[in-house]
Amino acid sequence: MNTLDFDKRPEDTRIVVAMSGGVDSSVVAGILKREGYDVLGITLQLYDHGAAVHRAGSCCAGQDIDDARRVCETLGIPHYVLDYEQRFRDTVINPFMESYIAGETPIPCVACNQTVKFADLLATAKELGADALATGHYIRSKAMPLPNDPGHRALFRPIDSERDQSYFLFATTQEQIDYLRFPLGGLSKAETRELAKEMGLVVAQKADSQDICFVPQGKYADIITKLKPNSALAGDIVHLDGRVLGQHDGILHYTIGQRKGLGVATGDPLYVVYLDARSRRVIVGPKEALETRRVYLRDINWLGDYSIEEEAAGGLACFAKVRSTRPPTPATLYVDHTGIYVDLEDGEAGVAPGQACVLYSAPGADARVYGGGFIEKSERSADAQAALTALLQDTLAA
Repeated sequence: MNTLDFDKRPEDTRIVVAMSGGVDSSVVAGILKREGYDVLGITLQLYDHGAAVHRAGSCCAGQDIDDARRVCETLGIPHYVLDYEQRFRDTVINPFMESYIAGETPIPCVACNQTVKFADLLATAKELGADALATGHYIRSKAMPLPNDPGHRALFRPIDSERDQSYFLFATTQEQIDYLRFPLGGLSKAETRELAKEMGLVVAQKADSQDICFVPQGKYADIITKLKPNSALAGDIVHLDGRVLGQHDGILHYTIGQRKGLGVATGDPLYVVYLDARSRRVIVGPKEALETRRVYLRDINWLGDYSIEEEAAGGLACFAKVRSTRPPTPATLYVDHTGIYVDLEDGEAGVAPGQACVLYSAPGADARVYGGGFIEKSERSADAQAALTALLQDTLAA
């Protein structure tokens, strides 16, 4: 058994490495080449690279493609570039914009992994006769054979919790997990950079890519307004108690939990509580109105050994993340006639539709990823929920 859990010699094992031009994927290619695997590097051109050629924090465009090429030359492995710009626009950028305009908080990195990387690129790797597709994500997978599935693998959080990318990979299907490999899951970022230096890779000190590669400086509204000029429609800023406090230039300029830049003042701190896309209203209220105890999920991807109905019968004690930057916290998963929902033991503030809720077996590095889903709706405190429901019913009745 080789280091990637294949029962054959490394030189007889072909691996395609998804190379973004960053240090992580470059080191993956270097590690596998050192171990004697038959390695091919593939870089995807995902969006118009003209504006990204010299922009720090970009990936899969311009300078990054050139960096990946130079790394492959250093390592002595073949390198290919595939033009996925139209596919990326259709499956990632356009859904991201539509979701944001609808008042949600989408996660395009999840969509990119679901479609472009772990569907299209994975299919290409198989066409090239590869035994696996390897990436530079900080997550671990382990062989956990089942009686009816000897090739079964499971996902676990990485050793370096600061680099944990499991939140963005919860939607990876079981079939994809069985084919994927993540060589950096047992390394820290510092160790990865040290390996890059040892290998003489030009990207050893390259800055990390930003979370959303096609949104410069995190200005979501700017990119949406540019691509969909008529998407920013004005509306009212309304308090939970029904008062109209002012006007806004489009709900896409606001996110749930936002406090600064609201453009209104009442003497008390106000936060965005809800984005009512139907009536173009930004609903604001006190901080306590953000407190969320329950979230309902849609588009579930379950990675347990048994079905979600079996494992969550009567409630499954687990740990949940509703933000990529937060550690998992105690929760309970339920499945009943009302749907699939998660009760958050400690509560969470500023939960928005479109975010992911990812579930784990434990809070630490040994935690298995159970899967998760996208948040469809959330329940707040009784008072805040009643006030919000009343406002929304007024809209439907109008």
